[in-house]
Amino acid sequence: MSPDTLVSLLATTLTAATPLLLAAIGELVVERAGVLNLGVEGMMLTGAVSGFAAMALTGSHALALLAAILAGMGLAAVFGFLVLTLMSNQVATGLALTIFGTGLSALIGTGFTGEPVPALPKLMLPGLSTLPILGKLFEQDALVYFAVFAVAAVAWFLRSTRAGLVLRAVGEADLSAHSIGYPVLRIRFLAILFGGAMAGLGGAYLSLAYTPMWVENMTAGRGWIALAIVVFAAWRPWRAAGGAYLFGGVTVLQLYLQGSGLLPIPPQLLSMLPYLGTILVLTLISSGPFRRRFSPPACLGKPFRPPA
Repeated sequence: MSPDTLVSLLATTLTAATPLLLAAIGELVVERAGVLNLGVEGMMLTGAVSGFAAMALTGSHALALLAAILAGMGLAAVFGFLVLTLMSNQVATGLALTIFGTGLSALIGTGFTGEPVPALPKLMLPGLSTLPILGKLFEQDALVYFAVFAVAAVAWFLRSTRAGLVLRAVGEADLSAHSIGYPVLRIRFLAILFGGAMAGLGGAYLSLAYTPMWVENMTAGRGWIALAIVVFAAWRPWRAAGGAYLFGGVTVLQLYLQGSGLLPIPPQLLSMLPYLGTILVLTLISSGPFRRRFSPPACLGKPFRPPA
């Protein structure tokens, strides 16, 4: 493999990993607040079709991204109301949200299938995109850079800010946080909205940049992979970035192997590689000596009702 080919694969890995990273970093914040939202897939699909529809109707990438964010936040708000106010089961509500989002995206996407839209423009980083060979790594669209920025911002927020420490406290000991005056439900609702915005943005990346078109169910399970990445990362932002880029790399590698014909393996088996890799990693970290290192937030998935 030549250096140019290797750099091209790495550059493609960055784009393949970006929707996963955006969705995963949003869900990580939600789970650190003690809420388990399994509706990431539905929010990504709704964000993808909303962003695409806005782009097709207005021709503005900014409005398209805004529409995707608002769509993800809208579904997240419904989820937050159900699980925080009506105390519905978080697992069942999250699954219902995915089913609802899948159907809603198919409904909104009627008439947009196959319609072309311009992809997000590339941004050349001064001084870096002109580097020999490695310059291709810095010829990406804005969301690729934003995803890395989001990881750094969330890591700093959770580790170094008072609000981040309060959010972590809510996820680890909600009753104690409530007893000293922190608004547990409000903090969790804001975290859910943030997760919805990032999931919608991740979905929009698929329909506006990765493959600038709308196809029903185009997320192809990436919402579930994002959930797995959060567990794989042990609820730590930079580990989530590593997991997303690992999955993106495996995805790009299997596409390269299919196209090159280097391995006499049916393409259907190669397409399974990213998902098999995810299952293998989750199995390994959920057993044996690794289990203790991957303990979830203590209040994850548990309903909270303020004591009278």
